[in-house]
Amino acid sequence: MKRPLDVIFLHRKPRAHGTFSIEFIFEDLRRRMPASIRPIVKVSTYPSNGIFKRIYNMLEAAWVKGDVKHITGDVHYLALLLRKRTAILTIHDCFVLHHKRGPARLFFKLFWFWLPVRCVKYVVAISAATKKEIIQFTGCDPDKIVIIPTIISEAYQPVPKVFNNKKPVLLHVGMAPNKNFERLVEALEGIPCHLSIVGKLEETHLQKLKQHKVEYSAVHNISDEEMRRKYEECDVLAFVSTFEGFGMPIVEANAVGRPVLTSHISSMPEVAADAACLVDPYNVQSIRQGLLKIIHDDEYRERLVENGFKNRERFDSDVIAGQYAELYHLVARGEKRDVSGEDSTFHSNGSLPKDTGKMSHKPQTINP
Repeated sequence: MKRPLDVIFLHRKPRAHGTFSIEFIFEDLRRRMPASIRPIVKVSTYPSNGIFKRIYNMLEAAWVKGDVKHITGDVHYLALLLRKRTAILTIHDCFVLHHKRGPARLFFKLFWFWLPVRCVKYVVAISAATKKEIIQFTGCDPDKIVIIPTIISEAYQPVPKVFNNKKPVLLHVGMAPNKNFERLVEALEGIPCHLSIVGKLEETHLQKLKQHKVEYSAVHNISDEEMRRKYEECDVLAFVSTFEGFGMPIVEANAVGRPVLTSHISSMPEVAADAACLVDPYNVQSIRQGLLKIIHDDEYRERLVENGFKNRERFDSDVIAGQYAELYHLVARGEKRDVSGEDSTFHSNGSLPKDTGKMSHKPQTINP
């Protein structure tokens, strides 16, 4: 009987007051690994700041023994001292390259993207949009990048709710610049609704809400259970980001049974398929018209919800774990991935996804 593969999951040092989505995703994934995989977790000793702490983290990652080493995200620079033929790097997004400027951007581009993708056997992108950006920013060989989507928690289950078309509750998740909060607030002016915000508000956000007379409530640093309740309590997920590596809230809202308003760019059309109303996130009128269509068109709204349940099935956790397990065995055997006849559809049979970056659907976009 063959011994199981020792797969080292290399994690960042958790932030004191940060999010832990990467950790939760891979904790769930490890629970679903087949018996042929023995997961071993190695957390970096130091947070990712300062050159000497980062060098120590790199040496530590290089010293730990295992058949395959998988950098789970964020600490991409750990790849620099790993043995290339047994290393895998998951890249969740390229957000840092969108908002950094000058020397800082050059630093992150070099040590978080350009060098790391050259120091591993395979790169995992969580969406075709992320794969496209990795190629754009690094010139990485497309055949080296495998698309495996993110696991969605099984805690998100259908919860029926009568839609409040008189004064719907709109859920907005996140306050980073790409979340497009300001344009969403502008689009809501004059629409009877309540904006439920998950994220820490700054003074500029408060002024914007007051200026456009939007009723709201806000919470931040909430638990997973509290986040799930936010989905259950809302009538619509308003997720009109200008950029996303994946867009997990889309599928979480799909799973609960809530209609989704999201953007027609980046990874969002790919993730949402036909289970969301797609709008132009840079056009306030497009956002507004999309929301009004969801509120007032009962048949359309119900169709989005039904399509959402079907869309959730594309992201089966056991299938995604199986895709990672197959990749680990492929790397351990020293074999190359078959890239013939590829498409970007997330597979539902447990086999590695094959991709060309093309969409398998063409969702309708709401234009002003």
